[in-house]
Amino acid sequence: MRNVERLTSVKSELLDIFMSMGLDEHIERRRHAAQRNFRARRGIELHREFQKLSRDIELLPDEEEDALESKLH
Repeated sequence: MRNVERLTSVKSELLDIFMSMGLDEHIERRRHAAQRNFRARRGIELHREFQKLSRDIELLPDEEEDALESKLH
């Protein structure tokens, strides 16, 4: 009977170790997924910021036109 108890104890320990390893892997996968999502969101934000800056720059008057207008006045 003692061997059965010892075998059951070893099985429980092995199961606990296996479950712990699975949990660690799961946590690591979630952490990497969160990092990827953050980088993707930041990339989208940067892209939109550059697009807005480009549009804003296009709306600015050209320096050459300003110089020409100041010569005429």
